[in-house]
Amino acid sequence: MNYCQRFTELGNLFKQGADCRLPETKTSIRFFSFGSTLCSGETLPADCHIEENYSFEYPVFTPCGKQKQDKAILLLHGLNERNWTKYLTWAEYLCSNTGKPVILFPIAFHINRSPLSWSTPRALSSLLNCRRNKYTDDRSISFANVALSERISQNPERFYLSGRQTCADLTSLYEEIKTGKHPLFTEGTHIDIFAYSIGAFLSQVALMANPKGLFADTRLFMFCGGSIFRSMHGVSRSIMDRAAFEKLYNYYVYTFGMEPIAKWFRDKAFDAFFQMILPERFQTQRESFFERIGEKIRGIVLAQDVVIPYHGVQEALGIKNTEVRIELLDFPYPYSHENPFPVNLKDVSSVDRSFMNVFSQAAGFLE
Repeated sequence: MNYCQRFTELGNLFKQGADCRLPETKTSIRFFSFGSTLCSGETLPADCHIEENYSFEYPVFTPCGKQKQDKAILLLHGLNERNWTKYLTWAEYLCSNTGKPVILFPIAFHINRSPLSWSTPRALSSLLNCRRNKYTDDRSISFANVALSERISQNPERFYLSGRQTCADLTSLYEEIKTGKHPLFTEGTHIDIFAYSIGAFLSQVALMANPKGLFADTRLFMFCGGSIFRSMHGVSRSIMDRAAFEKLYNYYVYTFGMEPIAKWFRDKAFDAFFQMILPERFQTQRESFFERIGEKIRGIVLAQDVVIPYHGVQEALGIKNTEVRIELLDFPYPYSHENPFPVNLKDVSSVDRSFMNVFSQAAGFLE
């Protein structure tokens, strides 16, 4: 497979909301609408008016020819993503090599669940200049991360609230699929997850909370993900700037869940998230859970990934469980967490081999 070539081809073919066929791999892209329900008291007033977050369409890569499917793979993306470009080749490969539809579902306030102004340089110029003037020595400030950085700086609670809303949305999606109400799937459809970066963290929380028992049989493959929160390092020109990350880190490590008043509704979702913040907090309980469902989890972490380090995954899953379930890989070319398969390198064959190494393992586990 020529990954770099296919990356460009799919980027040119994909149009949000427009169904299309991909004859080269005998797959199709279909779009389905979704309505997210507001959780009373669990959304910041300023965010209730972002209409894109509550009514949107999500794409599904599906094998051509079969009307109804009884298996599916849910693909969850990383933090601060504004389009599906990086994931199109991933989804197509998983679909064509497992024979299962791959659902690309956007996290709350990401991809097409965010206003276009959050990714338009002209609309962001004023905000970018303000943050650069305020944090003069922070070279991590960029057009790509300034919208998320400002939102997190204003209210770090948004990280938890976005995840909580997404978890509720996934519960609704699971119910729609498993009860046969989704037009693409039969009743009782089995759903597994391929999760990258913060999508893996969200998946771990969902599996631990297991709302309505819907995630009990879900298998999870994590790529560049799986770390305990405290060991994540999200400072990146593609994710968030240093000031925002420090605000986020300090809030969740030192304040979240410890407020003097009952700020948050305490349920299984809260408890699962709370267990994933610090390695020593409920360590036995958390590691026992992941050991118990160990056969349902596999993953790959990259040696030069500074955003999601391998030791952070060990802290989340436990050292022994990580050694058995998670593989540590390194690629023979310059890469990063945000861009594990760069398409602008001369040595395209190395990128092709690395992509195949990762996704052949993922497809083999999820088929």
